[in-house]
Amino acid sequence: MDIDPGQPVAEEGRGRRRRLWPPLRTGLAWSGAVVYPAVTYVTFDNGQQGFDALLVLASIALTAVVASLLRRRPLPALAFLLLGAVTAGMEMRTTEISYLQTLAGVCAVGYLAATRSRRLSVTAALMTFTTQALTLFAFPPDSGCRPPTPYRADGCQSSGWATNNGETVAFVAVALIAAWMAGSSVRERRTHADALRAQATARAVTAERLRIARELHDMIAHSIGVIAIQAGVGSRVIDTQPAEARNALRTIEATSRETLAGLRRTLVALRRPEAGPDAADEGQGRAPAASAAPREPAPGLADVDRLAVAARDAGVRAEIRWRGERGPLPADIDLAAFRILQEALTNVVRHAGTDACRVTVDRRETELALEVEDDGRGGLPAGTGFGLVGMRERVALLHGRFTAGPRPEGGFRVTALLPLPPLESRTPVEAR
Repeated sequence: MDIDPGQPVAEEGRGRRRRLWPPLRTGLAWSGAVVYPAVTYVTFDNGQQGFDALLVLASIALTAVVASLLRRRPLPALAFLLLGAVTAGMEMRTTEISYLQTLAGVCAVGYLAATRSRRLSVTAALMTFTTQALTLFAFPPDSGCRPPTPYRADGCQSSGWATNNGETVAFVAVALIAAWMAGSSVRERRTHADALRAQATARAVTAERLRIARELHDMIAHSIGVIAIQAGVGSRVIDTQPAEARNALRTIEATSRETLAGLRRTLVALRRPEAGPDAADEGQGRAPAASAAPREPAPGLADVDRLAVAARDAGVRAEIRWRGERGPLPADIDLAAFRILQEALTNVVRHAGTDACRVTVDRRETELALEVEDDGRGGLPAGTGFGLVGMRERVALLHGRFTAGPRPEGGFRVTALLPLPPLESRTPVEAR
């Protein structure tokens, strides 16, 4: 593949332009803010004999530029915005200009209350109110009355001026307070929404950690229990019954390989990158990381016989009883059912002190019933708690019911009822 020698130079030039554009844009914006009051003054000074379209467009454009600076430097930008409003009110003393001046300040205060801290927004509101109130008293709109002077202090003119401007100042205050409250409400709602999202993320992370902990516990505890028992059997009979010792070692080997495969699947699922990096790897001719790992299906009730074989190898004969229709289940229910039976059988092997147990899988119309019972000691040793907790959590996540405890006639029983979705809500594969 030929590489154009000028390509790196062109890329470097584009990168330099990208780096120079932000400060240049900021400088141009603040230059526009500096000339904004002068342009506004000229626009409204000429507007007394008729507005010039170009000057009006320039004032509107510069107003938008100054308003855009509220995001970066709110108080200096607000000062320029208010200065432009003051020049407009000073040159053209009409009620319409007063309302326009008030509207500009109200919008700025509302925006700052919605996007900035309460302290800054209150400062902006006070600054806006003070500027607009002083402007109204210094350059009141023409309404037939003028401010009283030492030479003209007739009661009608003085009281009319004071009443009109007092009402206008009260209107400005009410408008600013309403804008600040509306903006503050928007900010509080956004803050509350961010807090809810953070809490939801934390809950999701916690739930995922618990799920991983349950998966690892259910998988490793069962396998280590089988390995420990088989290792004990092998060490006791290695001199007198070599064949039994070999069988124990084969069981240990098979269980270890199965556990390693399960751990590899779990770790690959945790380390698998998103679709973006995989796609990029494929585009460069490299196999994605996920595709290089084994993709074995998650265990389910179809693998219960394998659990019975492992329990038998550990010295416990598990009698499997199937009731109802056997067929595909939703993936989450299928996996949960397998893990519950796996943990229950592990408890029988490690703690029951018996050589037999019964496993019943009953698929009903609206629920899946699981039961594991034995005739052993009828309890668990003190200090063993993660297995039952994990089973209870799995059942609770599926909105089912879970019980575990000694049987009246002796032994121990574990029961789980997992609700099944209605037939109409199942996929075609699950409904069959």
